[in-house]
Amino acid sequence: MKSILTKKEPEKNLLVSLKKKGGRAFSGRITVRHRGGGAKRLYRIVDFGEEKLGIKGKINALEYDPYRTGYIALIEYQDKARRYILAPKDLKIGDEIICAEKTEMRIGNRMKLKNIPVGTLVYNIELEPGKGGKLARGAGTSAKVLALEEKMCHLEMPSGEARKVFEDCYASIGQVSHPEKKFEKIGKAGRSRLKGWRPTVRGTAMNPPDHPHGGGEGKTPIGLKHPKTPWGKPAFGVKTRNKRKWTDKMIIERRK
Repeated sequence: MKSILTKKEPEKNLLVSLKKKGGRAFSGRITVRHRGGGAKRLYRIVDFGEEKLGIKGKINALEYDPYRTGYIALIEYQDKARRYILAPKDLKIGDEIICAEKTEMRIGNRMKLKNIPVGTLVYNIELEPGKGGKLARGAGTSAKVLALEEKMCHLEMPSGEARKVFEDCYASIGQVSHPEKKFEKIGKAGRSRLKGWRPTVRGTAMNPPDHPHGGGEGKTPIGLKHPKTPWGKPAFGVKTRNKRKWTDKMIIERRK
């Protein structure tokens, strides 16, 4: 597959060097297992917010970002300021985009949900006005505008969930780039190690003191009604969402 990326040196003032933690908290204890090692990565500061309101920007480059699944675009504004933004699918170098309360319906343009027609695909959607995009930011994802009523916009999320979002929230037109990411195969252990993932041992391969699934002769079933984590908590298919989350009232239809 032909790459859409340009070979361009990353912007120096848009890069941050992050220290690796190897899955350890401030106490030094491992809180996230199977993390460690991996290639050195520089974090690209991506603008998820209003970018520069009312100022047109030109796409200078499309780049790979090691910290996210979709590609990012380097945009240069008329006042010579440069920012990284999430690159939508079909965005090309040389294209001009703008962020405004109401603007032209074009891929990459960003505006308030109340000014976007029903049936449009949007990404990088705000949950609260002015707080920056939070929803539909992964490779190939987008939400569909279903309806507008009583200062709320109804969206169909990538998961199939239908939810309300404030109509004054900003969203970008289109779909996040790199939709073929879901077909990607790691291929070998070394590539996983370069990403900072260490080997994972199956619970059934362990001894009884080490895991609830451990023990037994040969390949035995787990011997429990439900799969469990190493600490005895139910795993797979268990609802972990906070029952008192304030955004529950915004959900019209749960994900399938």
